[in-house]
Amino acid sequence: MTRNSLRMAGCVAAAVVVASAVPATAAEPVKFRIPAQSMQTALTLFAKQSGVQVLFPYDQVAGLQAQAVTGKMTPDAAVSRLILGSGLKVRMSNSSVIALALPARTSHNRPVQVANLGVTGLPFAIQAASTPVAALPQASGEEDSDAGSAIVVTGSRGLPRTVADSPTPIDVISATELTKTGKPGLLSALNTLVPSFNVPARAGGGTSTVISTGGLRGLNPDQTLILVNGKRRHKTSLINAVSSLYNGSVPVDLDMIPTSAVDHIEVLRDGAAAQYGSDAIAGVINIILKDDSHGGSASFTAGQNMDRSDGETFVADASIGTKLGEDGFADFFVSAKKQSVSNRAIEIGDCSITARANCIYTPINGQIDPRDYTADRLVTKNYGNFPAEAINLGYNASYNLGTTELYSFGTFGQRDSTLDYTFRRPSAPESLPEVYPNGFRPRRNIREQDLEFLVGAKGEVAGWNWDLSSGYGKNRSRQLASNTINSSLGPTSPTEFYIGSLISTEWNTSLDLTRAYELGSGNLQVSAGLQHRRETYEVVQGDEASSALGTYSYVNANGVRVTPETGGQAANGFTDEDAGKLARNNIAGYVDVAYDPTRDITVGGAVRFEHFDDSSGDTLIAKLNGRYAVTPWLSLRGAVSTGFRAPGLAQQIYATTTGQFRILPGSAEQVRLQIKTLPVASAAAIALGAEPLTPEKSTNFSAGFVLTPFRNFTLSVDAYQIKVKDRIAITSTLTGNAVSAILVANGLSPYISAQYYTNAIDTRTRGIDVVATYNHDIGSFAKVNWNIGYNYNKNIITDIIDNPSELNAINFGLFDRVSQANLTENLPKTKFYIGNVITAGDFSLNTRVIRYGKVASLQNEVARDRFFGAKWMTDAELTWKVNNTLGVSVGANNLFNVYPDANGIASTANGSGFYPTTIPYGFTGGYYYGRITLNY
Repeated sequence: MTRNSLRMAGCVAAAVVVASAVPATAAEPVKFRIPAQSMQTALTLFAKQSGVQVLFPYDQVAGLQAQAVTGKMTPDAAVSRLILGSGLKVRMSNSSVIALALPARTSHNRPVQVANLGVTGLPFAIQAASTPVAALPQASGEEDSDAGSAIVVTGSRGLPRTVADSPTPIDVISATELTKTGKPGLLSALNTLVPSFNVPARAGGGTSTVISTGGLRGLNPDQTLILVNGKRRHKTSLINAVSSLYNGSVPVDLDMIPTSAVDHIEVLRDGAAAQYGSDAIAGVINIILKDDSHGGSASFTAGQNMDRSDGETFVADASIGTKLGEDGFADFFVSAKKQSVSNRAIEIGDCSITARANCIYTPINGQIDPRDYTADRLVTKNYGNFPAEAINLGYNASYNLGTTELYSFGTFGQRDSTLDYTFRRPSAPESLPEVYPNGFRPRRNIREQDLEFLVGAKGEVAGWNWDLSSGYGKNRSRQLASNTINSSLGPTSPTEFYIGSLISTEWNTSLDLTRAYELGSGNLQVSAGLQHRRETYEVVQGDEASSALGTYSYVNANGVRVTPETGGQAANGFTDEDAGKLARNNIAGYVDVAYDPTRDITVGGAVRFEHFDDSSGDTLIAKLNGRYAVTPWLSLRGAVSTGFRAPGLAQQIYATTTGQFRILPGSAEQVRLQIKTLPVASAAAIALGAEPLTPEKSTNFSAGFVLTPFRNFTLSVDAYQIKVKDRIAITSTLTGNAVSAILVANGLSPYISAQYYTNAIDTRTRGIDVVATYNHDIGSFAKVNWNIGYNYNKNIITDIIDNPSELNAINFGLFDRVSQANLTENLPKTKFYIGNVITAGDFSLNTRVIRYGKVASLQNEVARDRFFGAKWMTDAELTWKVNNTLGVSVGANNLFNVYPDANGIASTANGSGFYPTTIPYGFTGGYYYGRITLNY
């Protein structure tokens, strides 16, 4: 377009504006009917129907496709729905103008166009024709104008709402915020940014150290539903077995999703099972993938722990977006991570006749073995983070056919994790002198492959927006062992084993319908859907030698006959009896209704019916929520709902044996036990009182308010109560002669202890969430963004099932004091967060201060209880934007190198155990890092 033609178009447009009615404000609902079509035409139609001018980069919008928008809603909500998936972002919105832009990295002095009542080319277009889109007016803040005005799609169907207008509490976390935490994965980043979300440094032992797990509002990880682009994500095949926290949970592994794929994350902090199905007891985490049709970014981060200069971590991320033909887009993502081992154990004391517990070698005829004087006294090498390597790939794509949009996304991840187990001393019966004369450290390697693929189509027919999709997810965990032995087979035993594999799959198909109706002076949104899910879980047998019950014994140097444990050390494989496969089908239907009779009132409700073809049976649940804007700056909101979580297939069939340290009654030291998790349907479990698992059932109440007294400030306060009935938990560690007799009678080893899953308890969770955001300027010098969060959360056990008669007969309790405390005391009850971003020119400083409340580690003997005080953690990151392409950052997590209180129950024999491994802020001290970012 020439300069003269621009002037002419501007004059014509100006005349129309003068003759037109006064535009509606962005807060007043307007009736829209905009079919899916080209973005340029849709924006013009939007301007006609709303009376609001739309400023947008003309040539970049060419080829983009708009979503259908139907119903009565505010212009802000309508335009957010219109541009969903296009890569366009709202950069400014006021009473008469909405400014749209693609991310700044893709802006190269593009002309800007205005849509207003069907005529484009307002005088502003002449003025801005040579102005980069990044220079468009925008509110104070580094990236977003106001957290309360962010548009979310989680918690409501069809009609996008702002965070402040949502009837239930939602946190929106941008990709920029995730990156600035310096954390090497989505889960640890969420642990930093969401006050009511806690991730233990290590939930327990064995495979629990590998799974990336975190709980919302003090509940288990699998009581929070994970969505990607609004679609259910599949679970991991690994299970939190033999762990302190979240024992028995089977979560989604968030770290199998490329961090480079994330546009933002929406965290719904409210029960939503009636809307989304099983698992959404505590809430929903919806990961929205990038949908850019231009440009991309890449970054490389490297860091290590300050103490001992260990725990080196290297993370590389990259993403690129491109147009797919003329009417679509495709984004591709990759993330890679390498994490090295860290260790906080100390050297054990010197060996002497009076301190034989410190002797690595067995004293011979009362004399110290000379090798003890030169032996490495740092016998424990695994008291910290374990090494791992991972690479994750992903894509997100869409193509508009006119009346129908096709879309697809998927991820593929591969991760190798190395678990180094406790040192077996040469004096241990399992260290056969012919094989390991100096002792050994068994090693388990877990090789995971994780796949998610989804394809779908959506469009509009007869006024209904429809969305049909089908997705398949699979996680396979292949487990190997090295530097080990099954000593019960003697010196000829292999020292490497295939332990076996775990395989979990989910196939989800869903049809969702939604339509807006004008009812009175308001808008009624009616949604309904059908869903089918098929789940499978399989345990694959390992090498026979890894679990064989050998009979070998030998005479040691002191002439004493010793009999080693049976099974591979740290590698007791899945037996033929353990192996098996379960499958089930789930069919669900729901109706979800939201009514806005006025701009100040929202009332919503949902009803859902689910049918499982296994023992989980049928479930009918419901939810009601509402919001009332008392004034333009104060709104009240609340919700009540019922929910459920069907028992995981893994919880029903999983069986394994692993070594764990336990403190037994009357023992002064931690004792290593071989603990076998028994399938609930196995003969041994039934002999110990096991019964079939049934679904957990919940009742949720929440109430709160949102306060927006002035521009760029939002405060929300929400109180909640969650009651969970028939909660699935793992039993106490069942050990001793009476238990051994039952296990042997059922063909198991006499050297193991046992546990199994059961609907053991009822719990009640009460808490309060406080979230505040404030953005402001410091003159013309800097922009400042504040984020403040606080969570108080208390879990109590309201009921425990009666002890099974089988355990009464052997005087054993089903759920001991330690197991109860792991649910109620072993996580901080409070978490306080202050985040601040100061942007001045090309520099930005991001700081966070987090206070984690005190933690109690209770034991079966009260005298052995330990308490760990509250701690303040400080994180900081300084970024220099060298130019539009290059950015350089340096930062620190735990800047002041704070450790937990060192008053744990230490093992003097191993030089470890003095820090609680479950603490969310870890026990390896400060971590410093640097990052280089490229935008293209």
